[in-house]
Amino acid sequence: MGQTNYNGALQKPIGSGFNAKSTSTEVIKDIDLTGKTAIVTGGNTGIGLETVKTLANAGATVIVPARDIEKAKKNLQGIDNVEIEEMDLVDPDSIDTFASRFLASDRPLHLLINNAGIMWVPLRRDHRGIESQLAVNFLAQFQLTAKLWTALQKANGARVINVSSQGHQFAPFNFDDPNFEHRAYETLQGYGQSKTAVNLFSLELDNRAKEFGVRAYSIHPGSIGGTELAREAPLEMFIQMGFCDEKGNMLPEVAASLKTIPQGASTTIWSATSPLLNNIGGVYCEDTDIAELSLGQDISAGVKPYSVAEANAKRLWELGENLTGITFQLN
Repeated sequence: MGQTNYNGALQKPIGSGFNAKSTSTEVIKDIDLTGKTAIVTGGNTGIGLETVKTLANAGATVIVPARDIEKAKKNLQGIDNVEIEEMDLVDPDSIDTFASRFLASDRPLHLLINNAGIMWVPLRRDHRGIESQLAVNFLAQFQLTAKLWTALQKANGARVINVSSQGHQFAPFNFDDPNFEHRAYETLQGYGQSKTAVNLFSLELDNRAKEFGVRAYSIHPGSIGGTELAREAPLEMFIQMGFCDEKGNMLPEVAASLKTIPQGASTTIWSATSPLLNNIGGVYCEDTDIAELSLGQDISAGVKPYSVAEANAKRLWELGENLTGITFQLN
């Protein structure tokens, strides 16, 4: 079934023809998704909403699971081919219920886009005692993908797109204390390890799923203005990170570096639809192409080696099963 991306073996651009400024509309041009079914979590705001619009306009039927149904209806109003369902990623029972409803429709699932995520939140734990960023950003992806596996397999050619972040470079995964039970909580460390987990999950999922016609990818959308991701972040954090001045005004050089929402959705759409990826999976993508390995110590473009390491990926899969109580057996 071809080479795996273990240890970053496939982490090099393939000449997609697109770049950091490409938009989702440019990427989807000439691609027909009529008859395809997609699920997009977090699909009623930000890049998730743009992803839904782009897929639906290309002919796909798009299911948007949402915690706030009324907000989703308002934001998705006027978009054809969209179905709204209830699901709360913080609640494992809600994920199971949503997945069961979808499976009952007996439809194949061609695209699962795990887009939803949280960032910059204070220490919170779900009812299992799991730190919230780990629970939402990784374990919810793991559980939803596992529960929808039979529908993905039924598609005879499905893709799972897991939205990650350059923020994975804030922290490797801490297997000794993933829930901050024995170390001080630092929100960016929690975010970083949750996004490292997304990359490792995508890597291991692709290796296990490709023989069944399912490929998986992790993607960094870029730094984007106009999303709700930072809604809980205190101003002091933006000042500390060099994003704003002391009055809360975004620095001009930071503003100039931000992508628009259509540009932010382009890597998701490319990973979900590009024929160039038909025989490549498990890779981390950014700026609408496969990313390079990031070998330095600083935050930079690309993916850190610890985030695509084979041993970490296999260990993370086992932890995902243990923390969710799900045996994700692919057959």
